[in-house]
Amino acid sequence: MPYARFGFVVPKSVGGAVSRNLVKRRMRAIAREFIQLNKDPVQVVVRAMPGAAEIASSELRTEILTSLAAADRKRSK
Repeated sequence: MPYARFGFVVPKSVGGAVSRNLVKRRMRAIAREFIQLNKDPVQVVVRAMPGAAEIASSELRTEILTSLAAADRKRSK
């Protein structure tokens, strides 16, 4: 696999269609940033939790990038 792939799961418990789409757009932007920082080919699925629509973009970014870094450390072992 020569490139990174991301999948996003945003259930109805996150909110209405507008809220879910906003969360997906935010997560896509964070994924693009991660891909630019990390050139390794990875496959990632991110599932948004119910509070994802209420938190700030910066907090969502921190949560996702922290989780991705932790997963990368586990994969490297």
